[in-house]
Amino acid sequence: MSRTVYTARAATADFSLGLSLLLLTSCGAPAASPAASGSPGSTTAPVPPPAALAVPPPVTTPGTTQPGTPASGWRTFTTAGRELSFDYPAGWTVKDPGGALSGDFVDVMNAGGKQMAGLRTNIATGAECTDKSAYRIFDSQPMVALAEPGAADAGAPRYVFESRGEDTQALATRSTIAAYGITMVPEESGATACPMFHLFLWPPSGAFFGGTYSPELNQTPGDPALPYLEKAKLYASTLEYQDIRTMITSLRPADGIAGSAGK
Repeated sequence: MSRTVYTARAATADFSLGLSLLLLTSCGAPAASPAASGSPGSTTAPVPPPAALAVPPPVTTPGTTQPGTPASGWRTFTTAGRELSFDYPAGWTVKDPGGALSGDFVDVMNAGGKQMAGLRTNIATGAECTDKSAYRIFDSQPMVALAEPGAADAGAPRYVFESRGEDTQALATRSTIAAYGITMVPEESGATACPMFHLFLWPPSGAFFGGTYSPELNQTPGDPALPYLEKAKLYASTLEYQDIRTMITSLRPADGIAGSAGK
């Protein structure tokens, strides 16, 4: 069996994201835990051309009108080392253990206490793609603010909401899962894609900011019996998703930004 391996590990401390962010293989990643946030696995099923799978990006709600300026009613969180900032809805909360781990280990919860995303830094990254699978792109946007200085030729990281696999069950499976986050992998142009790799370069190594789509956590309209990927497509047009997208795409270097570590 061919094997696709993407690796990510804490550079100086071991930790778990609660999901298989760290090792993605063609054998399939473990099913997503409702309480977890991370990146998923893949499948090797045949796939129609991407144009038949892709859906138009959702209408974007107002985010930061200017760099470092949160939308009305939003707050700004700055990491303990004052390296990164992002904006989040006032009704949500940010949990930060504050130095308990090497690097940042931040969780963002909605008003109902459900985890919408996680921010992790100080992650060593590496990637090898030897197998591809069915995929869908629900949303994508460049994130120029996070481009590594001196690496412009490699392209800026981009925000993406995407899936791998084509199972028709109502919930995520070992081979079919959707997730949103920031990636440094270029957009695919063929009929299949490598496993998801939602990591981007950030000194001293890499970082992650995103989450796994779960109908049990993410408020999704429509019939609960719909296939998981159809629910992910519906979720991309919801206000909750728009808030997640606005929050993640607001991530920026904190230098010169008057942010607060409010929670």
